Amino acid sequence: MLVTIVGTQLGDEGKGGIVDVFGGDADVVVRYQGGDNAGHTVVEGDEEYKLSLVPSGAVRGKVTLLGNGCVVNPATLFDEIDALRERGLEPDVRVAARAHVILPVHRLFDGIEEVAKGDLAAGTTKRGIGPTYEDKAARRGVRVGDLLDPEVLRERLSYLLKQKHDIATEVYGHEPGSELDLESTIEKCHEFAERLRTEEMVVDAGPFLEERIEAGANVMFEGAQGTSLDIDHGIYPYVTSSNASAGGVCTGTGLGPTTVGSGAVVGIIKAYLSRVGTGPLPTELGGVEGQTPDYEPGSDDDEAETLARRIRDEGGEYGTVTNRPRRVGWLDMPMLRHATRVNGLTGVVINHLDVLAELDVVRVGHSYRLDGEERLTMPATTERWGDCEAVFREFDGWPAIDPDAITDAGYDGLPAGARAYVAYIIDELDVELHAVGVGPARDDTIVRSNPFQ
Repeated sequence: MLVTIVGTQLGDEGKGGIVDVFGGDADVVVRYQGGDNAGHTVVEGDEEYKLSLVPSGAVRGKVTLLGNGCVVNPATLFDEIDALRERGLEPDVRVAARAHVILPVHRLFDGIEEVAKGDLAAGTTKRGIGPTYEDKAARRGVRVGDLLDPEVLRERLSYLLKQKHDIATEVYGHEPGSELDLESTIEKCHEFAERLRTEEMVVDAGPFLEERIEAGANVMFEGAQGTSLDIDHGIYPYVTSSNASAGGVCTGTGLGPTTVGSGAVVGIIKAYLSRVGTGPLPTELGGVEGQTPDYEPGSDDDEAETLARRIRDEGGEYGTVTNRPRRVGWLDMPMLRHATRVNGLTGVVINHLDVLAELDVVRVGHSYRLDGEERLTMPATTERWGDCEAVFREFDGWPAIDPDAITDAGYDGLPAGARAYVAYIIDELDVELHAVGVGPARDDTIVRSNPFQ
């Protein structure tokens, strides 16, 4: 059985925790896109694991794979593996030979280009993700397999670093450092290659997965970011540089659509909306300076500002990787309808329901009003999305949720207001409800059905 876990919004929906919840039935967990800009948090008992590159299945001791659709910073990868080993785990991590390598020069250019873009900057994590995908598309990148071939590595780096040196110094006026130096970069790559080779981490992803699927293994595909951050289907240009939607599983692993499509596609929904970065957000509450367009901080007693701070603090809405405050807003149903279609969702999980507890009223952006007409899904361009006005529906709030009591009682133990809110979402999207999250730990998830069964 194959199960794809995908974010339906703007990232930070709690995908890592759900991979952990259902990961007990998986034999292999695969990341199919993104890099170490994706923060996944897994809580097991009193232990909290914050991962940015290693797939979340490592916490449960599963075989994990970074597919060819990922961009890999070997330094981050090794640091995370070592940190997990220091905590008593033995992560079995494989890396696709076709995955591209994030080099020091890519991190350099991420910072340089974000400054140069001005208002078009996507608010990246400065970890070199975009520049690495850019070099991949321009056919000048370095792949993990290239690290193991010294002659090929030198040839590719010679061309890449010469080009980057000229752009950095002549276009941006940057003083060259070690990131642009060929010999320094080759030396670092040789160190990476030695460990990859010694620990036998590099595999051909497609055949590696095909062999296990044919043997009856359960495989889970773990997406990073969210559908509205997808390079093709998101709010361009305020997006990531890869296909964060379910279609990325095929191109990011080497498995065909008839194989991937034979399984379940589970969309993870946060019960409200959050994001890090710039761009429109029709259901936003308050704002974040430097991220919300045309934002001017309000007074301390401003209702929207106060509510935004409450949700941000209750939900821990600060980036796992960057610790930047996230912008928050009410749930955006047009965004979820868009994600349901793009991903072909068969079911959903609704997380962070507890964060909205104890509010008198919970609002939902049911639709948009654009040019005097109601729209139920997102416009194709981000500029038109920014012109949309959210049309809200209101729900009665619900009391505080005790995760232990609720998970013991099951779904029917949820307060009536919370159940009405969940039922509305499921009815609008016409999908199966697999689980509801009412807290950060694995045991704080009410499971109604297992997508592997």
